[in-house]
Amino acid sequence: MATLKEFEEALREHGMNMALALLERLRERDRATRTVKPARRLTGQKMTPDLARAILDLHATTGMTQQEIAFKVGVNQGRVNEVIKRGKWLSDDPAAPEAVARDKAVARMRGDPKPKKPAVARPKERKAAPPKARNQGQLALGDL
Repeated sequence: MATLKEFEEALREHGMNMALALLERLRERDRATRTVKPARRLTGQKMTPDLARAILDLHATTGMTQQEIAFKVGVNQGRVNEVIKRGKWLSDDPAAPEAVARDKAVARMRGDPKPKKPAVARPKERKAAPPKARNQGQLALGDL
């Protein structure tokens, strides 16, 4: 199968200027009707329980792939997978692991200082006792 570029070169070689002009007119029409596609992911899109429920609804009622759902709602495909497969983001619980991770990421983007972890008293480490010698018989060459 020839590419469009190869087809154009063949038209030039055979002196088919009318066909080349038609091809150029089609290209111009194509350029004029092209639209700028929106970004695959909207910056700052926050996963919410409502958005997670919308993802589940799209997954259940349409034959869309995870990538198509992600493009439609403005998140990446990994988030869609987390919602569908693991049920993440379905609750408003701010202590949920995904909410905590999101909040940490937002704080890092803002440049907020890291919150210090409260000091936890650790039990003192004990020195490991040396392994006890086993009384295993060992034959030496002179024992024979």
